[in-house]
Amino acid sequence: MREPNSTLTDALLDPILERDPAGPRVTWYDDATGARIELSGLTLANWAAKTANLIRDEFALSPGARVAVLLPAHWQTAAVLLGCWWAGTEVVLTPDPDADLALVTPDRLDDADGVGEVAVLSLDAMGTPVRDLPVGVTDFASAVRVHGDQFLPGGFRAALDGLSVGEVLSMARKSAAAQGFSTGDRVLSSTPWETVEELIDGFVAVLYAGASLVQVVNPDPAGLDHRVVTEKVTVRR
Repeated sequence: MREPNSTLTDALLDPILERDPAGPRVTWYDDATGARIELSGLTLANWAAKTANLIRDEFALSPGARVAVLLPAHWQTAAVLLGCWWAGTEVVLTPDPDADLALVTPDRLDDADGVGEVAVLSLDAMGTPVRDLPVGVTDFASAVRVHGDQFLPGGFRAALDGLSVGEVLSMARKSAAAQGFSTGDRVLSSTPWETVEELIDGFVAVLYAGASLVQVVNPDPAGLDHRVVTEKVTVRR
């Protein structure tokens, strides 16, 4: 099994950035609005670095801190997760009042009750801030954009919901093999990332295999065949 340099993000992104930094890595659709956003491996890494710098420098979290990521399957969520892992923090996917930081959408602010630091993501493609937030709650889009797009990781090797980096990578390897992912595949998915299993099967395993993800929310079945052709999909899950 591929060993991480220090974090889960290193293990997932380093091979991609060495082999194909400019190729599409996450392509996100919302069929309800017609939105489409595509990130290369390098752009994904830059946004992850901004997130990691925000976590370390603005929220002053040390490696080993816990971050509740209460976000849907989204291109920004992909960057947030990788940023959390780069910063050495442990991601949890359910509300946790003992978390050091919660990253939520506006409709899930109540799920962050009791958490010391809270940041809200509008998930707007243009980075529109969330207005009229409660005192002490951070607008993620406004805060993250001022941080650097390079990050030097180090420290505690935290991962996901009590699992170590090695355990997550082992699960990702098995998942990628079971689903038939390989380097260069384009994987079409509409699976949410609400559980550890869904996140590993639908996101981590894709990156582990060196594949790229076409993530669709609110999928329109009538457009499926056309999307398979236009996005050169090789695997449907």
